Amino acid sequence: MITQSCKDSLDMISVNDFRGLERIPAVMNELGCEVGDEHGQGPVVSKQRRIVVANQLPIRGYRNEGTKGWFFEFDKDSLVLQLKDGFPANTEVWYVGMLKVDVEKEDQEEVAQLMFHKFRCVPVFLTVDQKNKYYHGFCKHYLWPLFHYMLPLSPSHGGVRFDKSLWEGYIVANQLFANKVAEILWPDKDSVWVHDYHLMVLPSILRNRYTRVKLGFFLHSPFPSSEIYRTIPVREQILRSLLNCDLIGFHTFDYARHFLSCCSRLLGIDYQCKRGYIGLDYCGKTINIKILPVGIHMGQLESDLNMEQTATLAKQLKEKFEGKVVMVGVDDLDMFKGISLKFSAMGRLLEMHPELIGSVVLVQIANPARSRGKDVQEVRFETSVIAQQINNKYGKEGYEPIVFINDPLSALEKAAYYAISECCVVNAVRDGMNLVSYKYTVCRQGSPVLDKALGINESDQRKSFLIVSEFIGCSPSLSGAYRVNPWDVNAVADAMYVGIHMKDEEKHLRHEKHYNYISSHDVAFWARSFDQDLDRACKEHHLKRYYNVGFGLNFRAAAVGKNFRMLTVETIVAAYNNTNSRLILLDYDGTMKPKSAVDKTPRNEVISILNCLCSDPKNIVFIVSGRGRDPLSKWFFPCEKLGISAEHGYFTRWTRDSQWETCSVAMDCDWKKTVEPVMEVYTATTDGSFIEHKETALVWHYQDADPDFGGCQAKELLDHLESVLANEPVVVKRGRQIVEVKPQGVSKGVVVEDLISSMRSKGKSPDFLFCIGDDRSDEDMFETVARLVDNPSLPPIAEVFACTVGHKPSKAKYYLDDTPDVIELLQGLATASVGPRVTHTLEEDI
Repeated sequence: MITQSCKDSLDMISVNDFRGLERIPAVMNELGCEVGDEHGQGPVVSKQRRIVVANQLPIRGYRNEGTKGWFFEFDKDSLVLQLKDGFPANTEVWYVGMLKVDVEKEDQEEVAQLMFHKFRCVPVFLTVDQKNKYYHGFCKHYLWPLFHYMLPLSPSHGGVRFDKSLWEGYIVANQLFANKVAEILWPDKDSVWVHDYHLMVLPSILRNRYTRVKLGFFLHSPFPSSEIYRTIPVREQILRSLLNCDLIGFHTFDYARHFLSCCSRLLGIDYQCKRGYIGLDYCGKTINIKILPVGIHMGQLESDLNMEQTATLAKQLKEKFEGKVVMVGVDDLDMFKGISLKFSAMGRLLEMHPELIGSVVLVQIANPARSRGKDVQEVRFETSVIAQQINNKYGKEGYEPIVFINDPLSALEKAAYYAISECCVVNAVRDGMNLVSYKYTVCRQGSPVLDKALGINESDQRKSFLIVSEFIGCSPSLSGAYRVNPWDVNAVADAMYVGIHMKDEEKHLRHEKHYNYISSHDVAFWARSFDQDLDRACKEHHLKRYYNVGFGLNFRAAAVGKNFRMLTVETIVAAYNNTNSRLILLDYDGTMKPKSAVDKTPRNEVISILNCLCSDPKNIVFIVSGRGRDPLSKWFFPCEKLGISAEHGYFTRWTRDSQWETCSVAMDCDWKKTVEPVMEVYTATTDGSFIEHKETALVWHYQDADPDFGGCQAKELLDHLESVLANEPVVVKRGRQIVEVKPQGVSKGVVVEDLISSMRSKGKSPDFLFCIGDDRSDEDMFETVARLVDNPSLPPIAEVFACTVGHKPSKAKYYLDDTPDVIELLQGLATASVGPRVTHTLEEDI
């Protein structure tokens, strides 16, 4: 049987060409399972399902060496497990990812069955070589440093340089993840949530297989600025893959802003804000952008705080550090956590304030590194050396300024350290989110069991003090924290001093502010918000038809309305041959000539096609353009019978030798004296911009300017001109990389009305109408055509073809892909008019 996505693609070709598909009794989904009962009501799924795809499954496991048996359990500290609390009740959650332990090949099938039936997990098994290339190679030693702003300038600093074999390994691994998702996916029902930079090409692979799947992606690392990201040789493939999602999530606006800037600079896609949501218009769809930092699992942490073991540990630690102010840090042992800088700041604090020696302690807990390599060894050596130097210099019997804990600690042990610490220092030089400060704040709130052990009364004020790096994702959400530049050791030392001496009342106020936010924005809130936004982003899936464009990782699924069709030569020629009074309206730039062309002069072959169309007495052919009449007259001088409507219809002539007519709008261009100086200011301050002077309009172009700065300047110019021209009979419009000022009442829509009215007044009411264009100004033309067709009081037009160029939302009912398709279609019409085929080379024309 045929798949739904294939059926959609076939339906795109024309309305009538594949009527047989309507008789298909049921549609097969891409897994080969029949979708829909005999009434076409869709699959019967008893529960809502979410498929969470991450690099690692939320599973702990080990092998009993004696029995050789495997033991597995859920990892309650895993974020991908905790987020299920945000899904609706009775939601069935499935997980796809790698196990944290290596499983021998002969055991993989048995383990996979156990994972499937007991945990609803589908493990992805990679060979040692595949894992080395995918995870240890491309992910951890190329993408991860680069996303944290470290360029691979040399082999010894900044990770590895781009290696095609590692990139290919990354793709292979993502394909294996996609295969596992396919084993459990109901494409029309399930939501798929992909996590983090390990799986950034997975969206393209899934979308290629299942065009209507609900697909979300959340990046847990920073997204670097465009200057950094653009160094990636496969930058566009990664961007296009992410844009195959319905919703893309980031922890902070900075990360989202960098992603949007890359989309603008590399793909020419601009974003819009609508009613509080950020969206990118891409291939007929709106790709939604979500900005929300992840939270912690409040219930789990509060449960840990209520355990007697935690209380006992906290009491022992309080006694151990009696009489000392304890500052705590908990970080992974990697190059971006700034542990050595934190130690240096501690040394500087004791150097500047020797009276604190013996009374303040920094406890640094190092989590195991998540990757392996020379960089991890260097960090471990450097931090140990600095800690030892400071302890030797300022320590004494019974006192070490820095307590460096390199052994792994349990969650209960960390909670005990948090609970007895007056200050928490999170000093990372770059980190995607970092939840240490959240956990510290909740632990300082205490619990009945913990309070009793520490001798804290219920009425006592809770207090905490946070020092956080301004380069980590949690910083914007902690408005009461003391933000520091981790590279400024003196500033960090000063922040430590402030935290030691701050009054309890102020610490309490800061703590309350943080605790209220953290407790209300927990992991369940984060997951629920993302899930709801994903559902909202996909609500129009069933209203659209999808078809595939591009190959490999440049693939994208273009979405169009169900009545939107590709205009084929055969369809329009059939209607063309059966009509006797035809009106053909052609836009020029972007339609008959590529926007990117430097030389805008039409090729001789295009002139030949136009002359063939104009020579047919049944045809009236017009170029309808926003350009001025002088360049259009010069370019199309060889076309004697061609009509031209210039400057969006302000000037019109029916043939080369006829007089120019002007529209009914009075021509008063005194407003130009106001507009031109304003535009000149913006031109002088925006490198790459220029002003186009027309007889009735002024246009400010910024296509050659910096995309971000040009867009910002265009918005300012638009606001500026609207304010100074409020009482003038003009309109200010922002188009594609332009800001235009033109008289009111002038548009391509008015051109259509005037031409049809004139034909009817001469007794030649059109029975065939073809209009085509590519930009916003042409939408006025399509809208007018639709209105005239639907007006029962006007004579009907038998055959109407409103066609846009490119895949985008449009008021037209037909589309063509690009300029070569337009030329080919016009060639078909010309052939129908004169008989012999008009020969020309499309490549030369373009």
